[in-house]
Amino acid sequence: MSSIEITQAINQISELFNLALTGEEVIITENQQPLLKLISLKSKSQRPPLFRTDKDIISMSDDFDAPLEEFED
Repeated sequence: MSSIEITQAINQISELFNLALTGEEVIITENQQPLLKLISLKSKSQRPPLFRTDKDIISMSDDFDAPLEEFED
């Protein structure tokens, strides 16, 4: 977490935005008292894909739907 006085923040606002976009919380203070907090609304990490994540891990045999010997009459 970064902290910066508002008079300095005005001159460095672009850099502070970039810091916030990378996930860093930026606290802007006035007279050494917290005034604002810049945080990114985007999540830090993307959710992993749901589909095809098991490719080449799970396989199905050709006779997967054949009757099982244990259940034959």
